[in-house]
Amino acid sequence: MRNPNERIARPKIVGVAGGSGSGKTTVVDRIVERLGSDRVTCIQHDRYYIDRGDLLPRDRALVNYDHPDALETPLLVEHLKKLVSGSPVEIPVYDFASHERTNETTTAEPREVIFLEGILILSDTTLRDLMDIKIFVDTDADLRLMRRMERDIANRGRTLDAVVRQYLRTVRPMHLEFVEPSKRYADVIIPEGGYNEVAVDMLYTKIASILKNPEPDTPSD
Repeated sequence: MRNPNERIARPKIVGVAGGSGSGKTTVVDRIVERLGSDRVTCIQHDRYYIDRGDLLPRDRALVNYDHPDALETPLLVEHLKKLVSGSPVEIPVYDFASHERTNETTTAEPREVIFLEGILILSDTTLRDLMDIKIFVDTDADLRLMRRMERDIANRGRTLDAVVRQYLRTVRPMHLEFVEPSKRYADVIIPEGGYNEVAVDMLYTKIASILKNPEPDTPSD
């Protein structure tokens, strides 16, 4: 049992960015496997897409979901601050097939490491300022597109034509405008995503070292 007088270290926020289909989730999963899921909370930025239930279904498909304005980032910031302060939060559940938030939420508990994953997280100054480690997963565009096709058709109820249209209309332009330039803010760039054994091992070692020798929070007056 933890000593009630012991100062608890501030949870470390690790941001994992990169283009759609770059392998961000694979990187996170590989590290979580080694750290232990009981020490980690994972949050995806795309859980915070703004609810489009006020639009007709045909109009929802025309929204640019790859632009920062499509996401309720202030709510994410609020949730991250609460987790860092030691309070659990209720994460929205988003239905990608209908472009709506459901009435359900999932509880995220404050733990030693908070992984924040998303294509646009490094393009937002407020989110960057909350991160202790900033990672960019760098993968070739053709491989990212193939992975996106497989994911959206299998898991999000999209057709091949719909995936290609969205990629050409918003995904690629927004990647060039927002995602790719945010690479310069990364502390670590990982080519080939979770299949880069050396990079994943180095990142795990760094995080484990921080957890082994934490800097305790200074109690506020």
